[in-house]
Amino acid sequence: MKKLILITLSILAVGALSATAGDAAANWEKHCQKCHGADGKGDTKMGKKTGAKDMTTAEYQTALKDDAAFKGIKDGIKDGDTVKMKPAEDLSDADIKDLIAHVRKFKK
Repeated sequence: MKKLILITLSILAVGALSATAGDAAANWEKHCQKCHGADGKGDTKMGKKTGAKDMTTAEYQTALKDDAAFKGIKDGIKDGDTVKMKPAEDLSDADIKDLIAHVRKFKK
């Protein structure tokens, strides 16, 4: 009986981790990909227009702090009166943290 419970809990844990990874990818596609691209390089029409950075470089990844990334995703980014990035209003704090982890995977 203990083995059955342990196996069931293990399966649920793996399923939860897989769902989180899938949610992050889906959220990236929905909220970020148009500007930042599927690969995080920012080499899209909108990315070029807004000045999206190449998220794959070591320099970018080192300079990007999780708290600043969290704030940028949650509140958006402005340059004066110009909106550089809209806030992702329908994401939970956990979703935003998952997106940041997704961005970290772009590092070369």
